[in-house]
Amino acid sequence: MPSSSDGFGGTAPGSLPGGGRSGIENAYLSYVGIPGLAIEGGYMDLPYTLGEAMSSNDILFMERASSTEVAINIAAGDFRSTAGVRWYNDLFWLGVNVTGPTSGAIHSWQSVTPPGMSEQLGGTARAVWHVVNQPGFGIHIGGDAEALFKPADDLVTGLKSLTLGERPELRIDPTNILTTGPIANVTGAQVCSVEAAANYGPLLVQGEYYFYNVDRALGLSSLRFNGGYAEAGWVITGESRAYHGGRAAYFGVVPEDPFSLAGGGWGAWEIAARYSMVNLNDRLGFPDGVAGGKQSIITAGLNWYVNRNIRFMLNYLHGRIDKQVSATDSTDARFQIRRRRDAYASRILAK
Repeated sequence: MPSSSDGFGGTAPGSLPGGGRSGIENAYLSYVGIPGLAIEGGYMDLPYTLGEAMSSNDILFMERASSTEVAINIAAGDFRSTAGVRWYNDLFWLGVNVTGPTSGAIHSWQSVTPPGMSEQLGGTARAVWHVVNQPGFGIHIGGDAEALFKPADDLVTGLKSLTLGERPELRIDPTNILTTGPIANVTGAQVCSVEAAANYGPLLVQGEYYFYNVDRALGLSSLRFNGGYAEAGWVITGESRAYHGGRAAYFGVVPEDPFSLAGGGWGAWEIAARYSMVNLNDRLGFPDGVAGGKQSIITAGLNWYVNRNIRFMLNYLHGRIDKQVSATDSTDARFQIRRRRDAYASRILAK
């Protein structure tokens, strides 16, 4: 991030991401004049949760775990307006942010398709303890909290709703099978999670577990969901991932011997595996229940780091999604979704 001698810095690149979404991803000001302290505001990618704090250039797989995406889409994630503060040193990291709507959101009642929405208000908090911080060996534990204090109003219908869902850890198909659909009469939502990671030489192991809660009006019961993942990566060629104290997460792999036809280098090679699950079902059998589905995915990955800027990725996913047509209808097999899926995907990443 660019900064000046008085401690102020910032960034303002535009972006046009896939899936038809456009907006400002990062445009913020940051005061970093006091070592270990950052005061920031604008549109930015919040370092909320371990999975999201790792750059998409550095994560072990092509996509983050679905449980992480479900959490961050409530009141954090990319394109999010926010203001907050974070403090860190070699052992601890603490951060608190107030968040608003994402960039590109329409706030006019005259917009019907899509409907205009009022501005939402939320917040995030994260605390991390880097228990062991030695060269080539580290242990990281932490806890996270997120809250949606004021859901957005549909300016056309006047209703408050919230949808939780995510694609099956692959961005080739835009279809969300795992989804609650719009949950009506929402008054707020909370997410609590724990995170842990450890690295030893070329080995990195990390995981997170999430508890989601959605509060509703009109005497309706709150809805509770859960999800999590565990993953590991081993760099066959021996390189290790450095720790990023400013984000309380891990950097990517930098090859000690970059690929070169002239010099004979082969870059760095890494194998990785992950198990993830998300359960968006609650109160099945009751009229006020939600049948968002249950998803579990096993992913295997192979990464070739040609040099510090170019990476080839190959992922294999084996997953299952169980979803009934509604909270009270689990008998009609014509509409019941029970899908096993296998997928192969590859990506060339340049940064």
